[in-house]
Amino acid sequence: MARPSALDPLFRSLRSIKGVGPQLGALLDRFFGAEGEAIALDLLMHMPSGLVDRRRMEGVAGAIVGQTATLRLHIDNHLPPPRGRANQPHRIWAHDETGEIQLVYFKSHGNWVEKLLPEGEERFVSGTVGIFNGIKQITHPDYVVDVADFETMPLVEPVYPLTHGLTTKALTKLVRATLETLPDLPEWIVAERLQQFGWPSFREAMTKVHAPAEPADSELWGPARMRLAYDEYLAGQLALLIVRSTLVSARGIARSFTGEITARVEAALPFALTGGQQLAIDHIRDDLASPTRMSRLLQGDVGAGKTVVALMAMAAVAESGAQSALMSPTELLAAQHFRTLKPLADAAGLGIALLTGKQPAAERRAILAGIASGETTIVVGTHALFQSGVEFQNLGLTVVDEQHRFGVAQRLALSDKGKHADLLVMTATPIPRTLVLTHFGDMAVSILSEKPRGRQPIDTAVLSINEYDRVIARLQARIAEGAQAFWVTPLVEESEALDVMSAEDRFAELKRVFGDQVALVHGRMSAAAKQETMDRFQRNEVKILVATTVIEVGVDVPNATIMIIEHAERFGLAQLHQLRGRVGRGSQRSACLLLYKEPLSENAQARLQTIKETEDGFVIAERDLELRGQGDLLGTRQSGMPGYHLAVADVHRHLLEYANGDAKAILAANPGLTGAHGEAVRGLLYLFRKDLALPLIRAG
Repeated sequence: MARPSALDPLFRSLRSIKGVGPQLGALLDRFFGAEGEAIALDLLMHMPSGLVDRRRMEGVAGAIVGQTATLRLHIDNHLPPPRGRANQPHRIWAHDETGEIQLVYFKSHGNWVEKLLPEGEERFVSGTVGIFNGIKQITHPDYVVDVADFETMPLVEPVYPLTHGLTTKALTKLVRATLETLPDLPEWIVAERLQQFGWPSFREAMTKVHAPAEPADSELWGPARMRLAYDEYLAGQLALLIVRSTLVSARGIARSFTGEITARVEAALPFALTGGQQLAIDHIRDDLASPTRMSRLLQGDVGAGKTVVALMAMAAVAESGAQSALMSPTELLAAQHFRTLKPLADAAGLGIALLTGKQPAAERRAILAGIASGETTIVVGTHALFQSGVEFQNLGLTVVDEQHRFGVAQRLALSDKGKHADLLVMTATPIPRTLVLTHFGDMAVSILSEKPRGRQPIDTAVLSINEYDRVIARLQARIAEGAQAFWVTPLVEESEALDVMSAEDRFAELKRVFGDQVALVHGRMSAAAKQETMDRFQRNEVKILVATTVIEVGVDVPNATIMIIEHAERFGLAQLHQLRGRVGRGSQRSACLLLYKEPLSENAQARLQTIKETEDGFVIAERDLELRGQGDLLGTRQSGMPGYHLAVADVHRHLLEYANGDAKAILAANPGLTGAHGEAVRGLLYLFRKDLALPLIRAG
């Protein structure tokens, strides 16, 4: 069944909006991480992170330094910079009946400032009030509008997370244009639930959040945002239930094993399996041997050896004559899994291949032929594995490395490649019990709680950035002894809004001390450039890798024994834990240094203390849930439940229970999602990109 035509305006390319040229279009595609072109829906799902309230209009005298003010000013005269002194600002004197103020513009070439603020006329000006030589001033006002156009100035303006080259103004304009075409959609929430919470319609909720008339309209705990969070949870729960009914109802295959291949793999391992690994392998073998389909979640902290357990499972499946697929969220991770597994698979005589989206055609054809003939027993790749054109001879097991992306979509695409394939999902995010249920439903769970033998504990210290010189001296000594270090910062480049050291600035500083021994890697680099820098670090050609959180997932450099996290107070607990797990992978003792900037909030202090005290991911996950109170939204953004754009775990988690119950009731009453309400629910699944579940709905 096709997508309801009412949704068409939301699925049009952003390039079709007036004012979006090729350059801005490409920037938006990159920013929203679109596979193809970014669409109107991407824009609406991009939630504001705060607000600017421009309603304060108490004249120049009442304008408070450091706050936003909106003033109706009479423009008196312009003082452009003297000729040849382009570095000096262009100043404009203006006044209202309460006092005088200066408007300041830097690098104002041409005469556009004179046109914007003509002498002798009145203009509404809005921006942050500063003070210079005892005189109030607004530098680069956010808005200057004609008195007649005052209506066009948003008095309550959402602030969005941005990327380099994208301004709040441009994004706000696009969002407003999209809101105008937002259709009135048929309601999918049952009437009782709407009445219980007094929620607005989907369209009204989106409008309130993106174009608030007053600050309360877009608050996280306000009705509009609550409604949208519930919608997102409901779509997720419906998709999980539909997938689950397909997975569980499909019969599996009772497999039998010879034990030969698994014995060869185990003999090739450079270390003995831990008790936890052995137990997980036993459980998986029992599942594989039973006639129902396996659906198991393997939870293990970073470095707990999940990949080896997965390999033993794939080897067992090979003994029964079937193939396995291991799917990673990124090409970087897929390549790394392949590097880890290949020597072991070769030693055991298992054909293994890596399939990514960027391979040359001839190489790809050869790999596909091997998969189709069954010569390749294990295929490692990204979701490119499940595009049409990839035919397995007999897919028996799918392993999904979710690396904290709980992708229902990927799991769905799998279920039709291997009609009876068993499923093993690996996650490095220790998930508290309450959350396992909501994200994985009735999956059986295996937990790897111990670290592999030989792994050293990590010494964690917390220091103020004021100790920087001491840190550098210590780092020089350690590098001279042959160590390698990661240095992580929260931002790629300098930000006007945040007083935070960026990766680029820190890289420049460290280069002064360490020269070519330092390299930089961040999310804006091309995949090839990132890989090349990582490879140099892996080969020990580079001693210090300055990075943003792109390294949080799956980078394996056993020789790296030092992890320095700058502005540690800005990271969530789960993220600090993941980052720390990048060291301590070799035989030497490792250290993790958390550098913070004063003053520390109580919450940040508690987070840093937790990381210092324990390396147990489960303790950290539970503590994380306790700590993330409503106020700590920064932490949520970083360590909230991934995969959600509108729902923020600590504010909206109670809605998950309702969404779960409602999804069950909807499918019980209307399993085929037919009729008017069924059509509305299908619309919801399309909106939240869960429509891959729709083909699985069996009428009745």
